[in-house]
Amino acid sequence: MRGWDQLLDGYMAEYGARGLSEESVRVAGRALERWGLWLKRSRPRPRLEDVDAPLIARYMRSRSSFTAKSTVYRTLSTLRGMGDYLVREGVWAANPMRWMKGPKVAPYSHLPARLGRGQVEAMWKAAAEVRGGHRQVLWVTVLSLFYGTGLRRGELSRLEVGHWDRAEGLLWIDGRKSGWERRVPVPELTYRCLETYLPLRANALMAARRDETTALLVGADGMALSPEAISAGVHRIARRAQVDFRGVHQFRHSCASDLLEAGVSLPEVQRILGHRVISTTVRYTHIADPQRAAALALHPINDWLGTGEAQ
Repeated sequence: MRGWDQLLDGYMAEYGARGLSEESVRVAGRALERWGLWLKRSRPRPRLEDVDAPLIARYMRSRSSFTAKSTVYRTLSTLRGMGDYLVREGVWAANPMRWMKGPKVAPYSHLPARLGRGQVEAMWKAAAEVRGGHRQVLWVTVLSLFYGTGLRRGELSRLEVGHWDRAEGLLWIDGRKSGWERRVPVPELTYRCLETYLPLRANALMAARRDETTALLVGADGMALSPEAISAGVHRIARRAQVDFRGVHQFRHSCASDLLEAGVSLPEVQRILGHRVISTTVRYTHIADPQRAAALALHPINDWLGTGEAQ
């Protein structure tokens, strides 16, 4: 495995020059680092030149965290790209992954999990029962931002006070994940939550002597909430509300699905969520079936039933 780190650095420099988002580059780099570590820990340790398809297949099977077909497919694609680079660098004569097939991933075979409105309301009530003025309003605001705007966890944690345009009721969202910056309007309830929270945030910063903090979401210690702290706090609320909760990304799925059911157009939902391509947004139409079924029940063709006109 001599020279692996240098080869990885070379490939990632090339990969990052493709104009992909920072998040995409980071995910690919992390996947390749895991693969390199697995090869280094294998016994007997293989030479990089001797890595073949059976060894790669064994690695893929060892990744117990690969529960979704799409994850397996994405990882194999990342490794395949690194393999092509190793061929160009003369390390491999041929890429053993070039002919390896990943799992078949049918469109919309893995639909995103959403929260029911009753579950969202239960979590909202649980957050409102948190003791302490700042903590209570903080977590109500977090839930309101997640569900009201469909923000990703990282986007939420990176929000700064200056990103909130009170006059226009808009949030500026960085494009670190999608490569596409956007300004998102917030619902009236989210607006009120933010306006209630901001004075309490200022008091918390003053008490902690951290007036220089620019993060929008801060704890009682005046420190910005990390992505992990946000997840942990929301999970505590879910347990208190006795809601079967998988992760904060469910709020994003729920926001998208509920907007579509309310009649918001696909392009508008795409802009709100920050999807680069509309095909990513289209999958949410496969979750909004109850509303569509109710709409189709009103179709005039149903008036023909029993009249003999459809025979």
